[in-house]
Amino acid sequence: MTNIAVFASGRGTNLSAIIKAVKKGKIQANLSLLVCDQPGAGAVGRAKRAGVKTALVKRQDFHGKKEFEDKIIEYLEESKIDLIVMAGFMRILSPGFVEKYSGRILNIHPALLPAFKGSHAIKDAFEYGVKVTGATVHFVDEKMDHGPIILQKAVVIEGNDSLGSLENKIHKAEHRLYPEAIRLFCEGKLKLEGRSVKVL
Repeated sequence: MTNIAVFASGRGTNLSAIIKAVKKGKIQANLSLLVCDQPGAGAVGRAKRAGVKTALVKRQDFHGKKEFEDKIIEYLEESKIDLIVMAGFMRILSPGFVEKYSGRILNIHPALLPAFKGSHAIKDAFEYGVKVTGATVHFVDEKMDHGPIILQKAVVIEGNDSLGSLENKIHKAEHRLYPEAIRLFCEGKLKLEGRSVKVL
């Protein structure tokens, strides 16, 4: 069975969606580890309540990025992690780390990539005035918000939407989309073919 590590720095709402999907049997996997760099993050409490082991790895405790990532790798190897799920982890992984786990790191982005990359995607799409945005699950590569796309879900921006209501709609879409992509990975139904992903 696939051993999953979720990386999160914030509230952990996607973590909760994944926990629920595992508990309901929608994802046949072990949610083995939460990796978090912020001791006060909401994700830590959610993991604790669900009985998920947490590795708190604070960047300021290490001299450099390599030492920081080496410590994370120690935790991953200890828990025999097969899949890394990025769920609001606010740090860019080094090319070396990404290469080590190539094809085994997923990320969710709150826009329809390749549009609106970066950490303010919902706000950027809203202010640009697009009529449709959404969420994207993709494999992580060495570039930010760039790897091969697995699944996307469109979200229509209505005339009466505020930035807050759009954020809520996108988060709801994420909470449906991410568990589905993880399920496909765990069932061996995702095949990487260069820049594209084939769903078997």
